[in-house]
Amino acid sequence: MFENISISFQGIWSHKMRSLLTMLGIIIGIASIITIVSTIKGTNEQIKENLIGAGNNVITVSLTQNGNEYEFDYQGLPNGVSVIDEQTRAALDTLGSVQATSLFRSRSYAENIYFRNNAFNGAVYGIDSHYFSVNGYSVNAGRTFLDGDFTDRRKVAIVDATTSTKLFQGENPLGNTIEMNGEPFTVVGVVTKTGASAPTIRNMSDYELYADNSTGTVFIPESCWPIIYRYDEPQAVAVRATSTDDMTAAGKNVADSLNDTQISDMRFSYAANNLLEQAADLQELANSTNSQLIWIAGISLLVGGIGVMNIMMVSVTERTKEIGLKKAIGARRKRILAQFLTEAAVLTAIGGLLGVLSGIGLAKMLSVIMSTPAAVSLPACVIAVAFSTLIGIIFGLVPAVKASKLNPIEALNRE
Repeated sequence: MFENISISFQGIWSHKMRSLLTMLGIIIGIASIITIVSTIKGTNEQIKENLIGAGNNVITVSLTQNGNEYEFDYQGLPNGVSVIDEQTRAALDTLGSVQATSLFRSRSYAENIYFRNNAFNGAVYGIDSHYFSVNGYSVNAGRTFLDGDFTDRRKVAIVDATTSTKLFQGENPLGNTIEMNGEPFTVVGVVTKTGASAPTIRNMSDYELYADNSTGTVFIPESCWPIIYRYDEPQAVAVRATSTDDMTAAGKNVADSLNDTQISDMRFSYAANNLLEQAADLQELANSTNSQLIWIAGISLLVGGIGVMNIMMVSVTERTKEIGLKKAIGARRKRILAQFLTEAAVLTAIGGLLGVLSGIGLAKMLSVIMSTPAAVSLPACVIAVAFSTLIGIIFGLVPAVKASKLNPIEALNRE
């Protein structure tokens, strides 16, 4: 085997230009496939990060009515839906794929928030003591909520960095009073969300999805929610999954548990806002489109394989006397067959390797020029080289069989 590989390299090196032209079809085909696969993988990762956020494994479980989003009627909790207490929330933490949970109420659309003569439209969240840790917020200035803020219903608020900048316009927000729905709240802290990538907003749906992040948010203790909105309202649950891939399972486990323990009216149910599933749907659409490009690129591999067969047929013709001599001194048919198959495999393996390197370089170049994400797939590179080697074996089989069947006397007599 090693002797055949050595002979193959000698033959390729002695006909460098011919070998390079023979490998060109393989190089182009493999480079095209690696470029497409790298772009697909990069795009899929960007889709997941845009929808979910880099490293943010949080999914929201909220109340629905007749399968649709629940519409607040400002009349308190609907009949048949119970308030989720701390004991129930703690039990959710023990469910499969769940790392931690938090309870909150929210007005995700624009609310009027005032500071002196400044008005600001932002989201308002009534949160429990677990919310910031579950959702990955860190305190930039001031403090987080204390236990007494919840038990004593202190009218204190924490703002995010966007609200701090837009509402206070350079003034230190700590200790200042803001007004929401006619109620004054003292700002005690400023928070930012850590570990989340900035979303790409391309249309109105994207804007609505990221509205909270772009317009700013004010957080108050959940016990103070009725002070502003007068009634208790259905809670949502922020669920941090053990990993991004476990988000679907975590959301389903929490929703099923709440439906079993908190719901007595079948019109209502808790459901997970499954961003991971949305990402998978978008990824599937991208994959189905790009898979067609892979098949088109694969045609060049077929052309490359035909080129290998052609050049190997020429090689058999050129080395007829060499083959006849080897057979005359006792070389068996399978030895000749193995030699030519090895040469074809080595030729296409080198072409595959050059194609992989070219594909990686091309993917990186396109990523920079077109500002599109690209991520190299190591399994795809290995499979590409193996597949190109297989093409060499398949298309080199006919010339190798022809060489192994040569009559030694006729081969020695042939000029």
